[in-house]
Amino acid sequence: MAREHSPALDATGLRFAVVASRFNEALVRRMADAAIQVLESRGAAPDAIERFWVPGSFELPLGARWAADTRRFDAILALGVLIRGETEHFRLVAEAASHGLQRVALDTGVPVLNGVLATLDAAQAEARSGGRLGNRGAEVALAAVQMARLSRDVRSG
Repeated sequence: MAREHSPALDATGLRFAVVASRFNEALVRRMADAAIQVLESRGAAPDAIERFWVPGSFELPLGARWAADTRRFDAILALGVLIRGETEHFRLVAEAASHGLQRVALDTGVPVLNGVLATLDAAQAEARSGGRLGNRGAEVALAAVQMARLSRDVRSG
C-alpha cells in the first residue's frame, strides 16, 4: 500500500513570512491580520511570523524572493488586492504577480502561497477580505501551514 502524507494544520515550530501589498492597504491589512491570527491559532509563535510591506502586488514576487532567500521561513504568504478600473491593468498585474510567485516557489523550494485577489469591483474585494465571503488571508494561512508541514514531512523522509 502506498504511503500517504496528509499534513496536519499544526503550525507549531514553523516560521512564516507575510508579504503584503500597500496598494489597497486597508483591505490587505484585513487579510494579513486574519492570516496572522490563523497562524497563531494553529500554534505558530508570534515571533515566528514576520510581516513585510511592498508597494503593490507587482512587487510581491520580489519581496517573496528576498524572504525565501533568507531560508528563515517554512512558507511565505503573499497578499494583495487588485480592483478593476477602467482598463485591464489590474489583470496584467495579477498575472505577473501570480507567475512571479510561482517562480519563487519553484526556484527556491519554499512554499509561496498566492493570496492576491483580482476583483471586478470594490464590493467583491470587500466580500473576500473579511466580508460575507470570508477572508482570503485566513484561507491562504491554512494552506501555508499545510504546505510548510508537507515540505518538512517530505524532506524528513
